[in-house]
Amino acid sequence: MSRFRVARAALLAAAVGLAVALVAPAGVAQAAGVTKVSTFQKVKCSVFTYTPQVDWYMPSTTPKGLVWLQHGFSRTNGNMGDLAKKYAEAGYVAMATTYPSADIFGCTIQNLGNNDPFLNNVTKLLGEGGNTGGELHRNFNEARSAAGVSYSLPQKYILVGHSAGGEMMSYVANRLRTNHAGQFAKVKGLVLLDPVKSMINENMTGALTGLKDTGLPIATISSPPYTANSDASGTTVLRSVIQRPWVGVQLTTGCHCDAEGATTDVLCTLTSGTPQAQNIAALQTLAVNWGNDWATGVTNPTYYPGGAYYNGLLNAGTISSLAGAA
Repeated sequence: MSRFRVARAALLAAAVGLAVALVAPAGVAQAAGVTKVSTFQKVKCSVFTYTPQVDWYMPSTTPKGLVWLQHGFSRTNGNMGDLAKKYAEAGYVAMATTYPSADIFGCTIQNLGNNDPFLNNVTKLLGEGGNTGGELHRNFNEARSAAGVSYSLPQKYILVGHSAGGEMMSYVANRLRTNHAGQFAKVKGLVLLDPVKSMINENMTGALTGLKDTGLPIATISSPPYTANSDASGTTVLRSVIQRPWVGVQLTTGCHCDAEGATTDVLCTLTSGTPQAQNIAALQTLAVNWGNDWATGVTNPTYYPGGAYYNGLLNAGTISSLAGAA
């Protein structure tokens, strides 16, 4: 890693530390049929137990599934709030957790050495999702009580990862496949939002290689290659590994902050550019509706190549289609 990248990583990590320190205490917030509740999760890190904050976005009616949204390097769960709210408004429980971007024990979202043991512990949260005595259930029940809803933890999962979170969600999905087959069967789709692979190790390549023949729906919404997304490194891996005629879209004028929408901040826009309204709208509409189709098993063709909404975006120059490996 170059000195510039090391210095940049240190600067971003320091900013993350400040952002996390300033997160509001756990509480409840209301918004248009959605209740936001903040709790704290227990996850093993080396010989320690970390307690990262989880933001839950709870619909008022019985949910269609659970959407796990994972932020990127140097970001927090709050940055995924705008998209999480859109999923909740569509009838899903949305869960966004803040995990470290820098940690002396390797408990990070991005592989800065060897974060596999930590990601394995994170995967166990979903791996034990069928066990009512597991940590995911405990955490959900706390959120359910605070939100005043009565439904149970959904047993259909959509995994959504932005930037380095895309690599992390790919790893989690594949680890479920190898170690928790029953729970992997409940994963209905994987959405990668301008994914970025780690400069160290090949976690993303290995994960997608493990997933490519499973039939799991996998799609990306990416921005063009530039410095902020490491020259579209994650999208390049996806397209080279997944042998499908269509693997998602590129926002032709997109930036790395598009996935964060209204809950982005200057730390992202300063280095990555400011999201444009048409790109945010396209990303949120496609991501939410793809997940909805995968979870319900009913496909609405308007959001795919040949469909009216999709073709409208193509004709307007908002998106271009991405193909996978031949």
